[in-house]
Amino acid sequence: MEFFKKHATRIRFGTAALAWLLWVIWLGNYWFLLGLPLLYDIYISKKVNWAFWKKREGENSTFVEWLDALIYAVIAVTFINIFFFQNYKIPTGSMEKELLIGDHLFVSKLSYGPRTPMTPISFPFAHHTLPLTRFTKSYVEWAQWPYKRLAGLRDIENNHIVVFNFPEGDTVILEMQNQSYYAVMRQFANELYERDLYTHSKLRSEEFYQSEARRFLEQQYNIAARPVDKRDNYIKRCIAIPGDTLEITGGEVYINGKPADTELENLQYQHIVRTDGTPLNMRSLERLDIYPGDVTRASSSEYYISIREENAENLSNFRNVTSVTRWENPPGNYSRAVFPHDPLFPWNEDNFGPLVIPAKGVTVTIDTGNISLYRRIITAYELNDLTIKDNRIFINGEQADEYTFSMDYYFMVGDNRHNSLDSRYWGLVPEDHIVGRPVFIWLSLDNNQSWLNRVRWRRLFSGTG
Repeated sequence: MEFFKKHATRIRFGTAALAWLLWVIWLGNYWFLLGLPLLYDIYISKKVNWAFWKKREGENSTFVEWLDALIYAVIAVTFINIFFFQNYKIPTGSMEKELLIGDHLFVSKLSYGPRTPMTPISFPFAHHTLPLTRFTKSYVEWAQWPYKRLAGLRDIENNHIVVFNFPEGDTVILEMQNQSYYAVMRQFANELYERDLYTHSKLRSEEFYQSEARRFLEQQYNIAARPVDKRDNYIKRCIAIPGDTLEITGGEVYINGKPADTELENLQYQHIVRTDGTPLNMRSLERLDIYPGDVTRASSSEYYISIREENAENLSNFRNVTSVTRWENPPGNYSRAVFPHDPLFPWNEDNFGPLVIPAKGVTVTIDTGNISLYRRIITAYELNDLTIKDNRIFINGEQADEYTFSMDYYFMVGDNRHNSLDSRYWGLVPEDHIVGRPVFIWLSLDNNQSWLNRVRWRRLFSGTG
């Protein structure tokens, strides 16, 4: 014990130096070894007062002591959030009933490996907007570091629940941040097309209508661009990983030709529920884990309800229920809202694919018949210039008939299959957008309840699927 007291300063320095060295090795950037002399001065030589806001000798004021504690807390929490874990709150019902609105998740950065900061200079604990402001950015744009991911504990596997940055969040309408800019743009472009079709005006190319839609949005709203790590965080289930062949038939997911949903217990689908004209009893529905947010009343005798299959059977036993039918968008019924937004691929949310998920280093043949599958990967995610002229594709000014992917990609879908805007609508998730894996729920609050009833006690510290 006497030895440790006598050499306490050197032991603290040795411990800090070892931790710093291990962190540098994990980071893989050996320039940070220059931090070792700084540690030596902090613990041993003490030539520089690195905590310049307080006196080394004598008593500091209460304000300075609080300031000192706050500075170290901010540094520690920021370091933990970047490299180890962060909190994430479920904002929508796209993952019900696996995850509920109001669940607070412990999201592990270590699971898939943390990203080093891509936008390193930003206001602490603010994601993309400064607190108490509507549109003011919380970061500086001129400081950008390249994507790098440190070694993690595991790879993403099929059916993992994953937190990631929203891929279409690179461009945002600040007045409508809960909507995809591209979805709004495509919808407005379609309205322009429908107008010309209705008035028998000359029909233009899709590129023309999209250009007009972009121009209109730029005139009417504040449009912002965001770097990868400042895009909104989303949470979905990864149903397909790099190299998989994905197909959705009749709402059922198939990976490499095999059913993929058999082990998932909490999948929900939209059902059409018809009654004899009397209304459904909401208290009875709640006993089946069906709440007002799950129910849309279409008429006096018809409802649209998102429910699990087992509850659909239970609901059909209600005295006033005459039928319960799972809704499906039929094959061949092309949805313009669904990726890749191209009539050559007449897919919809229930009948989609087949689609091979891109993998790093894999080369695919590209032409004007399939370029819509890869255009956003080539341009927005892997930052190449792509143009099409005389049915020929040019990448960075050179004619190309094939492309080699620089990153892995993933296909993310919500468990509430008919109430989730996911990869079926906006496409693939690049590996540099991956944030982490939720490990457990540390708090769950139901805003429809009051006081202590708001806390869903049974969900506390429960694992995620």
